[in-house]
Amino acid sequence: MELIQETSDLSAYLAADEVVDHHHPLVRETAARLAEGAADSYAYARSAFEYVRDAIPHSHDSGDLRVTWRASDVLERRTGICYAKAHALAALLRAEDIPTAFCYQKFDEVHGLVAVRFRGAWHRQDPRGNKPGVDAQFSLDGERLAFAPDPKSNELDYPVLYAEPHPAVLSALKAAPDRLSLWRTLPTAL
Repeated sequence: MELIQETSDLSAYLAADEVVDHHHPLVRETAARLAEGAADSYAYARSAFEYVRDAIPHSHDSGDLRVTWRASDVLERRTGICYAKAHALAALLRAEDIPTAFCYQKFDEVHGLVAVRFRGAWHRQDPRGNKPGVDAQFSLDGERLAFAPDPKSNELDYPVLYAEPHPAVLSALKAAPDRLSLWRTLPTAL
């Protein structure tokens, strides 16, 4: 699948906003701590990915009812669904000047992940969190995502790389008082 940038302006994939608040002190502190042991930007990206994937539980897996959507809140509360974890990873990567996009897959609901730009190309990464049957890994040599769409079941990969989270995703996250309510309002298509 060919990934398509929403905008040709690469700086849009480094921007901060209310969701990807990479200027927030907690995001900066976390990024600095992860960067300390990284030999280069690739090693940092892997470390940030593994941190978000492993140290921040997916709220559905852990049973946490809180809904997070802002990157700094995900890091502070240490919880989030796929979208929120993607927001946190994007903030950590952009904090270290690594272009990061938001991308999505369609299953019963829309699933959120990110793409990072290395070696002149975009590489999708899924920080959702591993569990039995899910083994997502950071990779620039072939995708190692949490899930693979089944076209026979009308599942698909959306090719667009967004500079900001999709409005339908953000709207559902912001409006939900808890995860159970959110589950009823998750987008089923983009």
